[in-house]
Amino acid sequence: MKASQKTWLVRGGIAVAAIAAAFLLWQVLKPSELPEGIVSGNGRIEAVEMDVSAKSPGRIRDIVVDEGAFVKAGQVVAHMDIDVLNAQKAEAEAQLAQTQNAIQIAESQVAQRQSERAAALAAVRQREAELNAARKRLARSETLAREGATAVQERDDDQAQVEGATAAVEAAKAQLAAVDAAIGTARSQVIGARTNVEAARATIQRIEADIRDSDLRAPTDGRVQYRVAQPGEVVAGGGRVLNLVNLGDVYMTFFLPETVAGRVALGTDVRIVLDAAPDYVIPAKVSFVADVAQFTPKTVETESERQKLMFRVKARIDRKLLERNITQVKTGLPAMAYVRLDRAAPWPEKLAQTVKE
Repeated sequence: MKASQKTWLVRGGIAVAAIAAAFLLWQVLKPSELPEGIVSGNGRIEAVEMDVSAKSPGRIRDIVVDEGAFVKAGQVVAHMDIDVLNAQKAEAEAQLAQTQNAIQIAESQVAQRQSERAAALAAVRQREAELNAARKRLARSETLAREGATAVQERDDDQAQVEGATAAVEAAKAQLAAVDAAIGTARSQVIGARTNVEAARATIQRIEADIRDSDLRAPTDGRVQYRVAQPGEVVAGGGRVLNLVNLGDVYMTFFLPETVAGRVALGTDVRIVLDAAPDYVIPAKVSFVADVAQFTPKTVETESERQKLMFRVKARIDRKLLERNITQVKTGLPAMAYVRLDRAAPWPEKLAQTVKE
């Protein structure tokens, strides 16, 4: 092939590509069939996804729902193995019984110490009475000794008895103080034993909560998308077991240019038409408009470049409508969203009749 022929072939290819690009550009920029005040954007149906996860590390005993199954909020979807938790609960219950017995022992010690205090107090009173009697005898002996009516030795003996009685009183009071201290110690043991009982009960409650949490429940109404783990597998704390899609929180995400997105308000009416079911028009309302463009402009913006800025918009479908048609709701479907910027603008005939709640 000659060089001139190759050149013409290249030029012909370039011309075809240019024509195709021009045709695509015309398709994009050609006048819309929509009336003034209504714009459109394409996107996909999405829904809020939620994971069912294990609170604590452990082995999955079984999963009781299949992929694609519809579940209700609070429904048990899987069970974790609880053999270890049952053993821990039995241990905590044994500790509870032990601490309750310790309370009884400590309370009996308090009663015993109180009896000892009563005896010590009686001993103090007896020694004080003996001291009082000895002092009276000493007083009489001293009077008689001064008058020569009794021997000095008798007075000295009475003096010794007073001193002995005084020492006995001090000893009895010391014994009473020791008993009081023992009572305080026994009461502290009672408080400590009761605290141990409360701690053991709290441990049992925690383990029982873990046992209840071992029944993994659906956090909301929805459909099981897929299993993340399988029965028999060991997962860490927070490990995912199932993935659910909340079919009561379904929306469509699409993009609108900067010149249009700035006019879209929250609550604006939207009509959604699925590619798979073009005969059904689904009503929705705008629930989110991004405040940051999804495409970053160049350093120097031109007017044409600003037209390339696209903003993400969400249109949420009414929950009641979703609940009524729950079995038909599917995510990931491509669709067209039609937004009515002007409330006074009438919907086109093909968008006027929507699916009823």
